[in-house]
Amino acid sequence: MKKTIVLVTAAALSFMVSCSDDDSATDNAVQLQAHDDNKMMDTMHGMMDEMAAMEMTHDPDVDFAAMMIMHHQGAIAMANLELQEGNNAEMKSMAQAIMTEQQQEIQELQAILSGLAVDDMDMGFMEEQMMGMNKMDAMADQQVITGDIDNDFASLMIIHHQAAIDSASSYLHHGSDTELSAMANGIVEMQSQEIIEMSNWLIANKR
Repeated sequence: MKKTIVLVTAAALSFMVSCSDDDSATDNAVQLQAHDDNKMMDTMHGMMDEMAAMEMTHDPDVDFAAMMIMHHQGAIAMANLELQEGNNAEMKSMAQAIMTEQQQEIQELQAILSGLAVDDMDMGFMEEQMMGMNKMDAMADQQVITGDIDNDFASLMIIHHQAAIDSASSYLHHGSDTELSAMANGIVEMQSQEIIEMSNWLIANKR
């Protein structure tokens, strides 16, 4: 199923800023917020900093499980902020669903991880994971954010979910654990559907 993603180009942003002197244009212009002032962005950056500081074993099974636990914890923190400060019922419902499913998956990942030993070294997987984290970081840093918690939750969670899908897809090519492979397939399926739902919400509620 194809999804539509609306990108605001630098030229379009420049046009909106240039129109700001006109009262009627100002009323309709997107109000942007600096990333350093944005709560949702700050929460996402906290997760990315923790993942970047993780000591890698270079074993795909061990590293995927450990990294996905951190990744899920970041999603839960973002969803919790949406539940606390969001206003849109649909986004709050989605946040609750994300929290519930990812808390359960964290428990499953922790149980699997406790039984794993470092017995493989795959630098190809390591390189793909590093590239994925850099990609998520770059996409987040260029994301247009408004300070509206509902809008920013949907926008940044799409990036967050895509990073999880990329990581899970990479694991399916490099990993060997049957349980983790089943979880990776589930992550790809579930989070792809949630990306579609959040993209559709953003389109329907564009400002």
